[in-house]
Amino acid sequence: MNVEPIWQPVLLEEENAVTSHREPGEEFLFYRSVAAGLIDAVQDNCSRGAFENMEGVGKLSDNPVTNLRYHFVVTAAMITRFCMEGGMPLEEAFGLSDEYIRRMDCCTNMAEIVYVHDQMALDFVCRMRHLRKNIASSKQVAQAIDYIYVHIMDRITVNELAEAINISPTHLSRIFKQETGISVSEYIRQRKIDMAKNLLRFSNYDFVEIAVMLSYSSQSHFIQHFRSQVGMTPKAYRKQNYLNNWNVNRDSADGIT
Repeated sequence: MNVEPIWQPVLLEEENAVTSHREPGEEFLFYRSVAAGLIDAVQDNCSRGAFENMEGVGKLSDNPVTNLRYHFVVTAAMITRFCMEGGMPLEEAFGLSDEYIRRMDCCTNMAEIVYVHDQMALDFVCRMRHLRKNIASSKQVAQAIDYIYVHIMDRITVNELAEAINISPTHLSRIFKQETGISVSEYIRQRKIDMAKNLLRFSNYDFVEIAVMLSYSSQSHFIQHFRSQVGMTPKAYRKQNYLNNWNVNRDSADGIT
């Protein structure tokens, strides 16, 4: 005779019930920075000690070292998922995750775990940056793409980009479209909108702040570009994706090992 399992809710301790958890936006922007190959942003996150800052995160163990170990595994799972979504081959992503979890498992203190975390993040982000650059067949277009990702928050013109990689704007425009299928300006717009979508999904920045961060001339200019690329306004996109994506990705972290 099969006995159906009876669901019983876990009773939260009073201390845990009132713990204030910080918004997940910063963590998700970190994962997206890794997947986008944004080395500078990832290095900044690591140098600030963001991973070891336990304020506002879940308490998974009373032992500080064990608690950090559990958070490391969650981080590895999330980076793995985001990088696979960004085009990293499945076996490579899982292989890296497994390897760094094994390295972390050999650590004996928090400083060692943080060091392995930072090495893992930099390994993933460098691989993703290389993957992004591989869409170009020439060194010059690869350099242009690299420059765009690094300076995505800045106002980038074709002339400035051409000067940065030491070729003429006309030559850059011609070879860029030959190799990527779209113009330099359109590629920049797409990458800015990709970043805007991440900010809308995983942060609480308002539309004016996002427009300023991405160096748009005005909020209306940002909204116009966003609607032309995505087919809806930033407000509609955030309403449709913000909480839903947080719940989906949180659940997925439990399923990736």
